[in-house]
Amino acid sequence: MIGTFNYLLPLFYFSLVWTYGKAFFADKPWAKHAKTPILICTILFHLLALVMRTIVFRHPPVTSIFEIFTVLACSISITYFIIELRSQRKETGYFILNIAFFFQLASSLFIKSTSEVPEILRSPLFGIHVSSALLGYAAITIAGAYSFMYLMLYHEMKAIQFGVIYKKLPTLETLERMTFTAVILAFLLLSAAILFGFIWLNRAIADPNYFDPKLIGTILIWTMYGFLVITRMFYGWKGRKVMILSIAGFLISLFSMTIINIFFSRFHKFY
Repeated sequence: MIGTFNYLLPLFYFSLVWTYGKAFFADKPWAKHAKTPILICTILFHLLALVMRTIVFRHPPVTSIFEIFTVLACSISITYFIIELRSQRKETGYFILNIAFFFQLASSLFIKSTSEVPEILRSPLFGIHVSSALLGYAAITIAGAYSFMYLMLYHEMKAIQFGVIYKKLPTLETLERMTFTAVILAFLLLSAAILFGFIWLNRAIADPNYFDPKLIGTILIWTMYGFLVITRMFYGWKGRKVMILSIAGFLISLFSMTIINIFFSRFHKFY
């Protein structure tokens, strides 16, 4: 059964991206009506797959890099859905959900199924910590994608080249508002991840290293997004400089999730 979920998930995501692409590039009426229901079905199917995987293997599906990839794909889809509902703008879905598709494709190709994991990784606190962190990283990814779209549209307008990007993407103000929504979600979710992470760490490890590179990197990213929230809410920061900081935050997060997690962190290296 788990294998069936594993094979079907990339097909769900491919169908989802294809439908959003038809709506964006070809203006197909059926695609515009069908894309959000397909997104909801994909999210529900993915959540079911994650629940079944947790039940069968008796641990949260976050103990290897490719398990993390499938949770990250689901997190990106959920976070995007929240922003789509909040903003009522659906033009950016093709770009965001492509990221989720490639994460899921990599996971389905290389994931390994095992119930043999360290006992500390079966803790519910560990599951909450990692789930919050991955939802936070999903929000960071979406904020980075919106920021990139903002800069593309900004340069296209500055160069007076009104192509498909100008015609189909939301306005600069809307993209900025959607970016800030993702930034707030990232900050709140990383706050929860850090809180539960400290609680779990003190229970799971006798002498935890608070100077672990992964922990320092996470605090740095959390501080950076907190800075973005404060400067936007209280000092009115906006525009291109905020978008550049958002993209920088995404790149630092990507470095933290990959290079630091694999080669430098100790208690985050579970695979």
